[in-house]
Amino acid sequence: MFIRRLPVYLLLDCSASMTGQPIEQVRQGLRALLDDLSTEPMAIETVYLSVITFNSTAQQLIPLTELMQFKEPKIQASGATALGAALRLLKDCLDKEVRKSTEDQKGDWKPLVFLMTDGMPTDSWEMAADEIKELKMANLIAFAAGSGTDVANLKRITNIVLKSDELSPGALKAFFQWMSQSILRTGKSVQVMAQSAPVDLPPPPPQIQIVP
Repeated sequence: MFIRRLPVYLLLDCSASMTGQPIEQVRQGLRALLDDLSTEPMAIETVYLSVITFNSTAQQLIPLTELMQFKEPKIQASGATALGAALRLLKDCLDKEVRKSTEDQKGDWKPLVFLMTDGMPTDSWEMAADEIKELKMANLIAFAAGSGTDVANLKRITNIVLKSDELSPGALKAFFQWMSQSILRTGKSVQVMAQSAPVDLPPPPPQIQIVP
């Protein structure tokens, strides 16, 4: 039987400024996310995950994979912050991996994309940002981790931007917990909502604010 998938892409900043405790929190957060999702029958059936990391370049470490086949990638911190490369790679992956609707059957649900960054882009990113926002290819949520990120840049990519003023283990952990709640809530709500309905997100934890 054909199952409509909920594609979820994680775009994770792995630049040198994430070295040490921050990148360790990302690893732990990813593990906790998988643990949370793996206990939910709805997620096991519909959620497909992909991980794209970016530093001096961008790479898709894990292509879109069903939850129970997902193997945790090795994530290291080094290099610059090639956000533009990450957005271009994301667009290619969305084009290739997400099933489109046809006359005979409905395609996948609208993908969820979580972008986490702690710094300023070091490559040209504006055109890719405008394209992704204009094409409405996914429900994209951006998280500015720490004070080194310009939230105006992230607002150019998506209207849904969250921020934490400090790049602390608590904030990163809270973001990954909130991410798993968001995926589960979206997975439950897409089945009763129209494809074009706005994404239904839970309120963020105390360490994290929504940028108005």
